[in-house]
This record gives sequence, C-alpha cells and structure tokens, in this order.
Amino acid sequence: MKVIICGAGQVGWQIARHLSGERNDVTVVDNNPDLVRRAADTLDVQGITGFASYPDVLDRAGASDADMIIAATYSDEVNMVTCQVAHSVFDIRRKIARLRSQSYLDAIYSDLYRRDHLPIDVVISPEREVAQAALQRLAAPAAFDTETFMDGSARLIGLRLEEDCPVLNTPLRQLSDLFSTLRVVVLAVRRDGRLFSPEPGDQLFAGDACYMFAPTEDVPRMLDVFGKAQKRQERVVIVGGGNIGLAVAQALEARPGGRVRTKVIEMNRARAERAADTLERTIVLNGDGLNTTILTEAGISRADAVLAVTDDDKTNMLAAVRAKSEGCPFAISLINDPTMVSLLDPLNIDAFINPRATTVSSILRHIRRGKVRAVYSIGDAEAEVIEAEVLSTSSIAGAALRDIDFPEGVLLGGVKTGDRIRKPTGGLRIEAGDVVVIFALAADVAAVEKMLQVSIDYF
Repeated sequence: MKVIICGAGQVGWQIARHLSGERNDVTVVDNNPDLVRRAADTLDVQGITGFASYPDVLDRAGASDADMIIAATYSDEVNMVTCQVAHSVFDIRRKIARLRSQSYLDAIYSDLYRRDHLPIDVVISPEREVAQAALQRLAAPAAFDTETFMDGSARLIGLRLEEDCPVLNTPLRQLSDLFSTLRVVVLAVRRDGRLFSPEPGDQLFAGDACYMFAPTEDVPRMLDVFGKAQKRQERVVIVGGGNIGLAVAQALEARPGGRVRTKVIEMNRARAERAADTLERTIVLNGDGLNTTILTEAGISRADAVLAVTDDDKTNMLAAVRAKSEGCPFAISLINDPTMVSLLDPLNIDAFINPRATTVSSILRHIRRGKVRAVYSIGDAEAEVIEAEVLSTSSIAGAALRDIDFPEGVLLGGVKTGDRIRKPTGGLRIEAGDVVVIFALAADVAAVEKMLQVSIDYF
C-alpha cells in the first residue's frame, strides 16, 4: 500500500513509524526540512519538503498512484485543501484529515464533507478523542489507563499495584487457578521502566504498572481482587476551559441524572466567559489553577478528582500536584511530552492522557479497514493492543492456543465467539469469525498481522 503522510510532527511521525514498519510504501511531506530529514533518517520512508496542499508537491510525493493520504499538519485549512487536491487532481481513494477547530466539527455542518463538497472520508478530532479518553479515565479512577474493545463489552485497564495489593508475589498461573471464573488476563507489565509481556510463572510486585484485559462485566470483581476500590465520581474540578475541558464538562453535564458536580478553572478570561455561556450547570472560575485560593474556591478538598487539561504540560502536572496537596484524592494530567511521563510516579499523579497516543490510535483504527477492528497504542508506541476478526485463511483459525507459536512479546487477551467472551486457555480453539484481542510489543506487530493474514481494505 502506498501512503502519503502530510505533516511530520509527533502524530505524523508515529503514523509513518507504524506503517513503514509494516512494509508499506510511505512518503512524508512537511515544509520543515528538519522534520522531513528526521523522518527520512530514522524511518524507512521517503521525505519531501514542501507545502502539502500544493499539487506539485503532492505530485513529487507520488500522489498519482497513492492509495491513501493522511493530512495531519498543524493547520486545519491546509489539511482540508490537501484532501481536496488529493481527490480532485489525483483521485486518491482514501483521505483522512486531522481537524482541530470545533466549528469544522459541528454536527450541523457535517454535510460539508461529502464527496462533492470537501471529500474527506474520515475526520479525526484530537480534542474530541482526548476528551473521550479523559471521560474514560474519570469512569475508572483506580486505573491509570483504560480503553474499550469488542463494541464496549471488554476493557483494557491499567493498574498500578500498591503494597496492600492482595495478590502480590503470586505467580500468574496460580492466580488463574484461584479465580478460575474470572476472565482476566495480565497482558503486560511495566517494571523499572521496561514494558514486557509476562509468562505464567511470573509474579507481580508492588510498583508494577499492569495492563489487564477483561470483559466489562468482570471489571468490578477484577478491581476487588487487585485491591482497588471503586468510588463514584460525584465532584470533579477541571483545570483548563479550552476545547478539551469544555467537551469534558459538557459530557459530564449530559450524563443521565446530572449527578456529577463539575467546576472549571480557566485563566484566560475570554475562554472562561465562553465556557460559562456554553455550560448550563457547571460553575466556571476565571483564575490560575495553580493558585490555592482559586482551588479552595473550587472546593478542591471535597472533590473526588481533578482533571488538568491546559495546553501546557508543566502547568497540568503542577496543578495536579497542588490539587492533591490540598486534599483531592485522584489527579489526571494531560501530557503531550512522553519524556514527562516518568515524573508522574514521583509526583504522585494518578493517571495521564497522551494526546499523541490517543490520536495515533484513532487514525490507526481507520487505516486498518480490513479485519482489524481496533488498535490502541501503549506508551510511546512501545506496544499495541489489536482487535481483529479471524479469517478462515489465517494460520490460527482452527488451531488450539497451545499449538499456536506466538512471538515472545505477544499475548492473547480474549476471544469473542458470537456474544460470548472466552478467557484464553491452552485447549481453547480459535475458529474463523471469532474476534480476538492481542497484545503485541512494537517489534512483534508485523508478525501478529501476518499470523492474522489481515489485508488492508479500502473503499
């Protein structure tokens, strides 16, 4: 498959890294020669310097026979024009654009993206994706990371194990025997900065950050087993009233019963006034989220959670630390720079949202249109959790799990047959049509897709 990626920033680079690693023909276009050089030097891609919306630049990038174009520059307008040129001049069949401005995303203007208007097949909104991720974090306060799979019937949950965890130092094999009816699989463990896929004989220790997969109905019991109490979030303080904070506050207002009391702190007066005009039951405070007086006015000591989603990583982290020091038990920070993530544990910040990983995961879901139904990127593109339907031609179709030679960094999380989710066991036989969720370290993703024999289909 031949793909043109317009924009060599964080998102564009990560998408190029994924696709080039799967032996696709990838060309990266950016008007910044340093970014183009970085992509060409570190990845198996071609680099073109120039403005992505210019027809001659796209022509040099090979648009005449490209299968897909992904417009992920920093400008919404450039992304939109790029898709129009790709359609009108080069007849590229699949066009994905990242759009940030909420005006372009309003549902009443959705007709804008018809093929005879602006021919964009998929619109990705980072702000909406991040807002949705924030809501998922709030819904699972015991988790530092969470994502849904299998049409919402299963979840990936990231838990950080504490000293009081009841199952510490217990081999995973023994855990399966003790809780035989609990359909939970520990897919990955991060220990001392290293992410790995555990063996049945491995034990879990205090300080481990574990990624676990379970049917949604089994999650409450799983949390009990690992010593994580579930608490309803009834009072939430949001630091940052921009697009993300506003979207989260609106979603909390729209929840049935309106039981979540939300307060928003925004330093910029114009944004604070816009948020106050938009929201109905949410109190908006104009002030500095790092200021203890403002935090006290927002009732931070009585809040169940604080969500720091300004456009500055350091502000988000400091706001989370200040909120916890004032008595808030649970803090979530928006972190754009992955190198900052290592500071979260020492700062006692409970969870984070990485907009880049969220956006990359969303784009990958739309790229892999064949039997791959969902992809979630973990960490700094260190691993993926892949949901796929098993084809009849796949090497694993009809095979028992014990007979499948999965790579060392790969684990099967669950198998869905019809409406039933089954926990992987050695004797479980995978049949064509089953839906599987597989964890794979980055180096093993290509091998997993080969095993699944997933072809990337387009329309």
